[in-house]
Amino acid sequence: MDAKTTRPLDAASDPRPLYARAADQVAALVAAVPAGGLDAPTPCEGFDVRALLAHLVSGVRAGAALGETGRDTDLAPVTGVPDDGWAKAYDEARARLVAAWADDAKLDVPVVVPWGTMPGRAFLASGGVLETVAHTWDLSRALGDPLPLDQDLAEYALEWAHRALPAERRGEGVPFEPVRQAPEGADAYTRLAAWLGREV
Repeated sequence: MDAKTTRPLDAASDPRPLYARAADQVAALVAAVPAGGLDAPTPCEGFDVRALLAHLVSGVRAGAALGETGRDTDLAPVTGVPDDGWAKAYDEARARLVAAWADDAKLDVPVVVPWGTMPGRAFLASGGVLETVAHTWDLSRALGDPLPLDQDLAEYALEWAHRALPAERRGEGVPFEPVRQAPEGADAYTRLAAWLGREV
């Protein structure tokens, strides 16, 4: 990892700069979705591109609500977005999230999420950076890998995935398939996808 990446993965790190990089990257992919490409399949089982974009926007809105209230309260499905409106919807959601987490003090305040209670910084690293980076690969693959991806972000997300989602934590109640074997020499995104149970 280069000097831009927050190291080490500890309680003192601030994941917000990494989240900003991850959100910028996936936003570029959202903007690159071609007209008529919303029905294309993605590596997320049961998700076409449209459903994946709705999931991304919903997750960012929920993360913003978490920063605003300390609880994951904004879980309403994303509806009413026109086919050409996904880039705007994502940009508005991430701007809300960034504003909600702008106060440094919130990084140490416990927040309640469906999988437990944790400091705000841990949520931003896992539910923010890791979630965004994982779906970056999904969307990139669905679009034919139109843009180069930031490998440092994937290395960081993979370390968090190893910590938060060990291989033995799969099965009932965990929305990830068993770990798969990544090909020899695979890049960080492919290794992350394999760790999360994607077919690579």
